[in-house]
Amino acid sequence: MKFLILTQYFVPEIGAAQTRLLAMAKQLHSRGHAVEVVTALPNYPEGRIRAGYNKKFYRLDRWEGIPIHRVWLFASAGAGSKRLLNYLSFSITSIWALLKQNKPDFVFIESPPLFLGVPGILMARIWGVPAIFNVADLWPDSVVDMGLMKDGFLIRMALKLEAWLYRNSAYVTAVTEGIRDSLIAKKQVSPKKVLFLPNGVDLEQYRPREPDYELKTRLGLAGKKVVLYQGTQGFAHGLSAVLHAANLLRGESDIHFLFVGAGSERKLLEDLRTQLGLTNVSFHDPVPMTELARFFSISECGLVSLRDTPLFRGARPAKVNAILGFAKPVIFFGQGEGAELVRQAQAGLLVNHGDLEGFAAAIRQIVYRPEFAAELGRNARCYAEEHLSWSILIDDWLEQMGTQTHSARTAIAS
Repeated sequence: MKFLILTQYFVPEIGAAQTRLLAMAKQLHSRGHAVEVVTALPNYPEGRIRAGYNKKFYRLDRWEGIPIHRVWLFASAGAGSKRLLNYLSFSITSIWALLKQNKPDFVFIESPPLFLGVPGILMARIWGVPAIFNVADLWPDSVVDMGLMKDGFLIRMALKLEAWLYRNSAYVTAVTEGIRDSLIAKKQVSPKKVLFLPNGVDLEQYRPREPDYELKTRLGLAGKKVVLYQGTQGFAHGLSAVLHAANLLRGESDIHFLFVGAGSERKLLEDLRTQLGLTNVSFHDPVPMTELARFFSISECGLVSLRDTPLFRGARPAKVNAILGFAKPVIFFGQGEGAELVRQAQAGLLVNHGDLEGFAAAIRQIVYRPEFAAELGRNARCYAEEHLSWSILIDDWLEQMGTQTHSARTAIAS
């Protein structure tokens, strides 16, 4: 079979969607399926098209034998009208790249952004093949819940578009159990067309290794107990609370918080660090996935933080899986499905978001009880191997599709 993946985000960009889709493409390719990707010129999270790709409208790359068709978009970071143009521009230019493709057997559409479903589903209709709409974030619910947009005309139009996309997709794939339940109960999507494909982990790339003392020294962290946050620094993560908790630990000079990544909140976090006068917090720019092992090797634990809202309680942050793969304890600063995953794995400590004293106490437990931390790390790796291998997850997903392919093709034909 041939899978055509349509996504605004893909490697070499860094992020949960990019990691997940690359792993999926590699697994499908390794099983003998043909895979091609239509995506944007790399621009995330910087908000500008990267060197080597700028001044181009189209570029064909290959990534581990997989053809990647990249097209121009209006690059922008942050929210507002520029972000809307960012989404809409790729939804339009992607049509040009889609028209260059030979007929696939399935069109896999990554959302958000929601708008990308329109060209994906229309092209699937033209080809007469099933469209698979992958829901990694419930738009437009999330932008309303985060206060980025108020309920009004635009949201009502987005809800109509969302319903049209679900109705015209052969399958709707959910990344978390919370999204799956919402699709069925709240969005009224037929359970027969809802598939489940959670985030997994590449157990070869994300594996424990000996501490990289050269890196630790270069970062000025020799002799420090490093608490590592790796990933996007955005509104959803509520990382200002982590800095306030770090303020409570400022007297324990051996504990240091290292943030690796970028995002819309990073400048605000750096300003807060200055305001609080924190010397136990540092920031590092994003690093390629291949470099993550070096950073985790010098850490005592990995940190996950999510604001406490009903929406985020249904989230399962991909960074949890990476931490488990690296055999590190998890400090989960929040509630919901991601926290439950850590509890099931017996791989970390859970703290309600905003409980600064509890958070500081959890950090002390991990840092000053090395045998306890090592046990949590062993549990983490064991759980990842048994439940989160991409090979296991993709096989299960293909099996789910296999039981419904006939009915889906019948629906498309009618």
